[in-house]
Amino acid sequence: MGMRLLRGRWITDAERDKVAIINESAARYLFGDDDPIGRTIQVPGGGRSRTIGAVVGIVADLKYSKLDADPEPQVYIPLQQEAMRLFAPTVVVRTIGDPLAFVPALRKLVSDIYKGEAVVETRSLEQALADSIAPRRFNLFLLGTFAATALLLALVGIYGVIAYTVTQRTHDIGVCMALGAQRSEVVRMVVGQAMSIALVGIGIGLVAALGLTRLMVSLLYEVRPNDPLTLAAVTVTLAATALLACWVPAIKASLVDPSVALRHQ
Repeated sequence: MGMRLLRGRWITDAERDKVAIINESAARYLFGDDDPIGRTIQVPGGGRSRTIGAVVGIVADLKYSKLDADPEPQVYIPLQQEAMRLFAPTVVVRTIGDPLAFVPALRKLVSDIYKGEAVVETRSLEQALADSIAPRRFNLFLLGTFAATALLLALVGIYGVIAYTVTQRTHDIGVCMALGAQRSEVVRMVVGQAMSIALVGIGIGLVAALGLTRLMVSLLYEVRPNDPLTLAAVTVTLAATALLACWVPAIKASLVDPSVALRHQ
């Protein structure tokens, strides 16, 4: 599994009983600041405490069930150890090739070690990871769909407003061009006025996002709610969308024939 040994040693193949390895969380939970090496782990069972084994090593914490969940206290003991019957064990097998092809051999091995016992469930590490993040993936898919829809609506909305504004100002634009205004100046005027309003809206949206993203903490993994790179990427995307939406009406405004524009009204 690629586990990292922090203190002590690994369990040897010859050791089949009364030894255990624990993770960092179990060490803190069971022994606090004391040294766990050599200490005995006991669990209640059958009206009395049963000895699991002496701690021979401490390993680093691993994500066990969910990526966003804090590591849980874990105890690792030999498969043949009698204390294993107290738990519903999870056996991890490292293979070369398709891991599911080894399932029949794994079932037989477990049945040979524990007569009458059976493997309840088998799945690959990729399946386990996919299952653990499935709810998060679905929620983010919905959020992504809504975000893409909102971006499309913003694009169409800005384009519609700017196009309508240009139509209403056709006469004014014709006057400016008749007085010597260049086409590039008309484009800059239309784009500048539209982008000034869009940037104000983006600024208001960023302020609202800084407050609302705290409600999305449960949907994030290793990303801060106010991650500067994410906010910068969103700002650039929205600004580029607004620029694209107002660029086409601006180009159309620069192509207005002054003589036609002056007769518009």
